[in-house]
Amino acid sequence: MGINKDQVEGRVKEAAGKVQESVGKATNSTTQQVKGLAKQVAGNAQAGYGDLKENVKDGAKESERRPR
Repeated sequence: MGINKDQVEGRVKEAAGKVQESVGKATNSTTQQVKGLAKQVAGNAQAGYGDLKENVKDGAKESERRPR
């Protein structure tokens, strides 16, 4: 299984969102907390899309290897 751009970018967004949420909590900024949570959700969705793409690609490779 490889890693694609969507997986990496999605997980980076998730991490950035967690940091932003934590900063929002530390500074008592609801706006930053919400923005951080939104970034986490978007990152999670993008990473999930990347995971799905890899699974489909791996499945296609596997079906090519099977004898018919």
